[in-house]
Amino acid sequence: MSDKPAAEDRESAEDFVRLLTKNERRVRAFIYGLVPNPESVDEIMQEVSVVLWKKFDQYEKGTEFLRWAYVVARYEVLMFRRKKARDRHVFDENLLEILANEYVEVEEELSRERRALDTCMAELGETERKLLLTAYAQGQKINQLAEDRGTTPMSLYKKLNRLRKKLLGCIEGKMKATASA
Repeated sequence: MSDKPAAEDRESAEDFVRLLTKNERRVRAFIYGLVPNPESVDEIMQEVSVVLWKKFDQYEKGTEFLRWAYVVARYEVLMFRRKKARDRHVFDENLLEILANEYVEVEEELSRERRALDTCMAELGETERKLLLTAYAQGQKINQLAEDRGTTPMSLYKKLNRLRKKLLGCIEGKMKATASA
């Protein structure tokens, strides 16, 4: 008796958990954009997770899991809407379809922008990158950071502004390059 099928099942389950965990926040946000009720979002997300697991053998490894999850989520939102059709606070199906399509388009654009930002941040010098990350860390006070660096707050603001402009130019360049590619 071979352990090969069990090992393949375990590997498949691990792949699924990794993909779902990586994308769960985005799928949940997608659902929330269509059903702005946190309790309903939780209920729908649970159903989406179950359907994704049941149909994971149909998922083509190497393709965009998130896009596939959005399709499943859209379908589950529609199913939820049909169940709650008598509730006057549920969106019309046509509106749901428009919102879902728009969300996917916006998400793709934001994803490209995030990748461009990551690339541009990596291209900065270590000192510049550390300054930006420190300055924009939650709870960081510019006055305290300026004092720690032995400079004035105004000088620090100017330096940060130059870095933001540099990043923006880099991001815009990367976005143009990917749009024309």
